[in-house]
Amino acid sequence: MVSIAVNKSRQNVAMLGIGAYRPRRVVSNAEVCARLDSTPEWIFERTGIRNRRWISGDETLRSISAAAGERALVNTGIDRSAIGALILCTSSWLKLTPHGAPTVAADLGMNGIAAFDLTSGCGGFGYGLGVAADLIRAGSAEYVLVIGAETMTVGLDPTDRGTAMIFGDGAGAVVVGPSEENGVSPTVWGSDGENAEAIAQDVDFLEFMNKAQALQGTDPEVEAVGRMSLRMEGPRVFRWAAVTLPRALASALEVSGVSKDEIEVFVPHQANARINELMKKNLGLAEDIPMANDIENTGNTSAASIPLAMEEMLVTGKAKGGQTALLLGFGAGLSYAGQVVTLPPAPKEPSFDV
Repeated sequence: MVSIAVNKSRQNVAMLGIGAYRPRRVVSNAEVCARLDSTPEWIFERTGIRNRRWISGDETLRSISAAAGERALVNTGIDRSAIGALILCTSSWLKLTPHGAPTVAADLGMNGIAAFDLTSGCGGFGYGLGVAADLIRAGSAEYVLVIGAETMTVGLDPTDRGTAMIFGDGAGAVVVGPSEENGVSPTVWGSDGENAEAIAQDVDFLEFMNKAQALQGTDPEVEAVGRMSLRMEGPRVFRWAAVTLPRALASALEVSGVSKDEIEVFVPHQANARINELMKKNLGLAEDIPMANDIENTGNTSAASIPLAMEEMLVTGKAKGGQTALLLGFGAGLSYAGQVVTLPPAPKEPSFDV
């Protein structure tokens, strides 16, 4: 019988470095309310958001992904030739073909490596981190660059109260690699396709193109077709989250072998500040445990949310490299992914000035 070789496996992996990119344009609640029937105070009270970042000028999903990836590589300090794979976690790449990761890898001077997109909504970074860790454990790559990046505003209806006030743009990245001590627990993840339409595009690509082609007119007539916008049923998502997320958090702790008393930092997806406070309370985490609140000035950046929030905590000193953190991403799909991790070192090249 022929003997087929297997990869050399590694058990211990960790996030070795982090990088981020925040778009230049800061959009206040007051600016959002210029086109939305709301007030800055109401938005903050309901979501915890004061400002968000939107791409402008020459910024694109491609450019901010590469910028975050570059900073992660610089902050990690390893040669980029050691990176064996790149995972781009996003729901915003505007083409199905070609997908984004190979282009971003080429922009980073790593053309030729394994590179693929991973689409799992706001839980995307957690999915990507889990896949990266398992790739390394299986011996399929030694180092993996995981980028969570979104330009959510490209598909937003600025008059939709369910989404326009919430979402922002940004990118965060981590380098995952072998470590003396394990720094990424097994991933706890799942999905609920029965409630998937609670967060969805209002039309699919084929429907949109058919409507546009039927008009065969000028740009204003095509504009009349309407934008392919993201819609969200907030109460339905909240009910799902209230049932699903406490179980996910408890499971993440259980499979990690870490008790809640050993958690030093809580980094939930930045969907809603009130939901995050409720999760922290229901999990029984100590009141003085630092919790990410990047949503206040960055908004909900979907798959970029957790790495951006981690980077903000490390830059400002709210958290320190080497601390034990509980991560949980959740959203479109409906899907979720969580891990217990060791935080990477604070970035030498941060995405903002303290």
